[in-house]
Amino acid sequence: MSRGPRLGLNIDHVATIRNARGGLHPDPVRAALLAAEAGVDGITAHLREDRRHIRDEDLRALMETLGLPLNLELAATPEMLDIALRHRREERTTEGGLQVVGQVAKLKPMIGELSAAGIRVSLFIEPEIAQLDAAIEAGAPVVELHTGAYAEAEYGPPRAAQLQRLITAAEHCAKIGLECHAGHGLTFDNVKPVAAIPTVAELNIGHFLIGEAVFSGLVPVLKEMRRLMEEARV
Repeated sequence: MSRGPRLGLNIDHVATIRNARGGLHPDPVRAALLAAEAGVDGITAHLREDRRHIRDEDLRALMETLGLPLNLELAATPEMLDIALRHRREERTTEGGLQVVGQVAKLKPMIGELSAAGIRVSLFIEPEIAQLDAAIEAGAPVVELHTGAYAEAEYGPPRAAQLQRLITAAEHCAKIGLECHAGHGLTFDNVKPVAAIPTVAELNIGHFLIGEAVFSGLVPVLKEMRRLMEEARV
């Protein structure tokens, strides 16, 4: 059995629950450490400009305690560029698929500065050939394909069409030298067709896993997702 793509857990939603009440509980760093013990390959944290879930102190704590790769999802702004350079892990731009086409001149210097600092840059984009070609032009080594349209599509031909978009985009990534990741809206019910795409190296999943953990516990949920991803590559 093939191990399948890497699994990254987005811990933003643990912070969302904490911030709804205030205080320190539940602690997203504790969730990250528990996920590491359960065998995930990386942790994703999205520091938004309004700090509505992950906060600066969460990033500091993650840097101090986490042994796994930390993927920082940040907007392409000077403030967030500075934060990424200070934390020196991995930068992801996000929010419904970054529009790289038409913004290469803006993004290329940012990506160059991050890359020069030893930070591996990934752009969260729609599964479109033009966006992938623009990502290469901007100097990004990695993209994460936005799987939201696939996840939200009705079963049958609409979902099949969205899956084909992802397959075509992932194949194009391989042709032009981009490492391909994917994520957004993936669940137990829809993950296997995406995990089966051979050129997808990593899936990043958060909302579903944290929500399901309320009922079943985080470790069993992560292990079940891993099992499904591995089965997809048999």
